[in-house]
Formats: sequence, structure tokens, C-alpha cells
Amino acid sequence: MPSERLIRRFEDILDNIVRIERFTSGMDLARFAADEQTMFAVLHALLIISEAARKLAGQAEALASDQPWRDIRALGNVLRHQYDDVNLDAIWRIVRDELPNLKQAVERVLTELR
Repeated sequence: MPSERLIRRFEDILDNIVRIERFTSGMDLARFAADEQTMFAVLHALLIISEAARKLAGQAEALASDQPWRDIRALGNVLRHQYDDVNLDAIWRIVRDELPNLKQAVERVLTELR
């Protein structure tokens, strides 16, 4: 049986993807960039996703090898240490193009673990 901690980390990732979807529903890049609260909330949720991925270590790759875990972890370093130079176009691409795939992969992993 998988550890509760392992399940919790994947749930953290999923919960924050769902938050980002809710926060950005109906938005385009221009509206996202103009909405300070949403932008800040999304960046924080991405930071949590990155940290959860870091705590999963190699288990993430073992359970969902089709995801760019190294890039997900690296995003946290950018958000923590280069926060004043975050590229909003890149963040928006992550939100719109990459998070849906990560969500599906994490949902699949959670189904298998439970």
C-alpha cells in the first residue's frame, strides 16, 4: 500500500491545478497579466505544485514518466529566486498547455494509488 504522504503530494498537485483552472477560467493572457490577484495566486499555486513535485523525488518519474518533472521542479526555483523576472507568457503557456496534461497524469496516478 502506498504511503499517505505519497498520495498527499499528488493530491497537493491536483488541488492546485484545479485552483489555477478556477482562478483563470474565462481569461486570456491580457486579462491574466492585468489581474494582479489572479496572477499572484497562480504563481503561488505553481510554487506549491513545484514543491510537491520536489518532495516526490523519483517517485514522480516512476509513477508518471510522461511528465516533465525536472521542469516542474525547476519552475519553483525560478519563482523563488527570479521572481522579479518571471515571464508571464511562459506562465500562461504552462497554465493553458501543460497543466491539463499534468492533471490527467496525476488523476491517473491517484486512481492507481488509491
